[in-house]
Amino acid sequence: MHHSYDEPVYLISVVSTMLDIHPQTLRQYEKEGLICPSRTQGRMRLYSQRDIDKIKFVLQLTRKMGINLAGVDVILKLKEQMDLMNNEIKDLREELSKVNHNGAVPKHKSVVTTSNYDIVIFKD
Repeated sequence: MHHSYDEPVYLISVVSTMLDIHPQTLRQYEKEGLICPSRTQGRMRLYSQRDIDKIKFVLQLTRKMGINLAGVDVILKLKEQMDLMNNEIKDLREELSKVNHNGAVPKHKSVVTTSNYDIVIFKD
């Protein structure tokens, strides 16, 4: 049986065994706001594969890189902002592509291409 990436199906005991982490550590991560597992009506925590991947990332930061939980929180927030910005850049590129089917940019607008980013400057 396959579940979606975001479907909460794993109990805390299963996740703690899978990741070799104490259940209390998972509760602490939740208390710190690093993860947010779903809850059943009986208030049991259920974790999705996305939650598990996030916990793996947190463990990598704490165990292998020695970053404390406050630092992990900052990193996760910055990563979330970067993901949102990357999605916005992708959407803007798609929109620009639709406007300029032939790839030409109108004279009153400028596009500067670098190795990683396109900077679009619109002049009124």
